[in-house]
Amino acid sequence: MTVTEFLQIIVLALIQGITEFLPISSSGHLILVPAITGWPDQGVLTDMVTNVGSLTAVIIYFWRDVLGMMRGSLDLLQRRASANAMLVFHVMIGTIPIVIVGLAMKATGLDDHIRSATLVAVNAIVFGILLYAADAYGMMTRTIRDMNWVSALVIGVAQAFSLSPGTSRSGITMTAARAMGFGRVEAARYSFLLSIPANGAASALVIGDALKNGEPITGGVIMTGVLTFFVALLAIAFLMRMLRTVSFLPFVIYRVILGGALLGLIFAGVQLGTVN
Repeated sequence: MTVTEFLQIIVLALIQGITEFLPISSSGHLILVPAITGWPDQGVLTDMVTNVGSLTAVIIYFWRDVLGMMRGSLDLLQRRASANAMLVFHVMIGTIPIVIVGLAMKATGLDDHIRSATLVAVNAIVFGILLYAADAYGMMTRTIRDMNWVSALVIGVAQAFSLSPGTSRSGITMTAARAMGFGRVEAARYSFLLSIPANGAASALVIGDALKNGEPITGGVIMTGVLTFFVALLAIAFLMRMLRTVSFLPFVIYRVILGGALLGLIFAGVQLGTVN
């Protein structure tokens, strides 16, 4: 392993671990790494392995909720009404839209043609402004126990927009939840739980295709995923603590500055590299 490859592993782990859960778009930042540094595009496989690291961090941090959802799954199978069963049901409802859109994008090949720095910049600004509006004017009276199938479906539809780089899966789902009156901590908690089936399915699909096509999962890729896990665990703890006292405004400001800077460079004709 060269020094450059090791540095790339560290950078990718830091970016994925931090940005997956802060509402600033992990996919957008991962796309920008090769565009800005000139490194070879790490590819979707590496992105998905780092996604597994992030997913594991969610499961570990919210282990009580995860165990509750496992019990809730049994309750659903036995047709017993419980708070855990309703949470599982709402997560299932919220996952349907992104599965449908994701499969459609894969079938049409659209997912291979939207890894664009320009799209990242525009989405960072547009969805950052939407996050500000929802957080500034949304009520903070609802908890996860107040969730119904309509709220779950709306948040699920919002999650499907995150397939466009720069949107931020956590950001758009928290935006939808805040717009419907869920508190900041509750919005974040539900967003993270909702990420489990979506990220798990996406990672399994991509990694399965890679293995089927004989694409190797190298030690460097695995190391990136492991490092991502530890960084993501810290990022989740930071965000959940922060949202008890602070709004989403710092993230909104960051998104607008990032998007504006990227658009400025693009319009000025600066070559950001090739984003495949």
